[in-house]
Order: sequence, then C-alpha cells, then structure tokens
Amino acid sequence: MTALFEDIIFGPVQSRRLGLSLGINLLPVRAKICSFDCIYCECGLNGERRGTAAERRFNSREDVRAHLESVLRRMSADGTPPDVITFAGNGEPTLHPDFESIIGDTIALRDALSPSAKVSVLSNATQLHREDVFRALLRVDNNIQKLDSAFDETVRIMNAPCGEFSVARTVEELERFGGRFILQTMFLRGECGGVKVDNTTEREVAAWLGIVKRLRPQKVMVYSLDRPAPYSALEKVPREELEAIASLVAAAGIECSAA
Repeated sequence: MTALFEDIIFGPVQSRRLGLSLGINLLPVRAKICSFDCIYCECGLNGERRGTAAERRFNSREDVRAHLESVLRRMSADGTPPDVITFAGNGEPTLHPDFESIIGDTIALRDALSPSAKVSVLSNATQLHREDVFRALLRVDNNIQKLDSAFDETVRIMNAPCGEFSVARTVEELERFGGRFILQTMFLRGECGGVKVDNTTEREVAAWLGIVKRLRPQKVMVYSLDRPAPYSALEKVPREELEAIASLVAAAGIECSAA
C-alpha cells in the first residue's frame, strides 16, 4: 500500500540512485501537497491524501532546521554520516514558500556537521518559473528534475499536472540550468483507470531522447516501479530494457544510470 512520510526528517534509507540518504519532508506529515498527481506515487493520490485544513500546513523553516541539526549531530557522533541529504517527502518540496531559505539553512548545517554529504532535491520541475526556487536549485549538489515524457498527452496520464502544464515550457525552463541538473525519468507501462499508458515505445523513447540531447544534463537517471503504486495494473519495466534506454543516452555522450 502507498503511505505518507510521517516525520520531517526520515531515514536514512539506502537509495538506489543516491546512496545512504537522509530525507527531508517539507510537506505536511498527514497530508500530501503536490503540483502533480502521478499514477505511480508511493505517497498515494492527492485526493486520497488531502487531509484536513489544519493538517495541510507546510513544516516550518524553524522546525526543519532544528530537526535536521539534531539528526545530523547524532549521525555524526555515531560515525554514520549520510551520503546525501534529500528533499523529497509528501509532495513537491519546491512548493514550500521558504524553500530558498531552507536550502540555505541545510547547506550551512551540512557544511558544519556532515561536510561530505551531498544536498539533493527531487523535483517535478513545475516551479522553475519562480526565481527563488531557481536560485536555490543552483546551490544544491544534486538538482534532480523530473520529465517522464516528451508528449503532453502522456504527461497528463502519468503525472496528472494540477493546472497548466506544457512539456515545451518545461524544457525551456530546464534549459536555463545550462546542463547543471540531473534528469530523472520513470518508465512504465500498463493501465490506469482503463487508459493504456506506455512511455517505453519507440516513439516515446525517440522523442524523449531528442529532449535529452537538447538539454544535455550532467546525468540522466532512468528507473521503473520499485514501491507500491496507486494503480495495480501498472507494470515495472525490466532492467534490461532500462539499460537499453540508458545505452542510447550514453551513446550521446551523457552519463546515464538505470535502476
């Protein structure tokens, strides 16, 4: 079953892509707030995780800083510092109104208490038009942005954007990073509410690869289902297929991992 993260700081967990990861949840602990409603989200669908008005509050900057400092001090004392401090949690972290300030706090705490750790942000790229978010993302070590398809119609099925969304506009925003980001793409196929979905077809992969070549990110991460999803008819893409997609990216001279 899907589940929410119940704490501001969670883990550490062994991430398939990042190593020993200490998570930061800027979103509520009893509700989900996201600008996407992805059919594969491990936190569940937005409507099912809406919560009450009182529960739909972002975790405060002060609470995030205090909780993170406490955990990092303990991990440092135990000799088990994290490889990475990752902003993820119950929705889209860049929606937090104090996101830029929290990134600044986190970098300062990392430098003081766990200097070897990388700061990572997992984002769906919907807030890149906000200059404060864009500035903050340029400061982190792993600026990880999602793009699951080159086609708006596939994004509407897979990610169910809340409000207006355009792949073309998102690509334009991503271009502003000048390659200083990591592109992350979920590959899957199956059925969602009676609608077929498959972003592994030749048409899908070719169009997506064209965008990858245009953006030339520092790295690409391709992956498939690994945790419970809201729809049981979705299928995990076999690793050999992911590796075949990754090889196309590598052939273009861009680092790519498959997990």
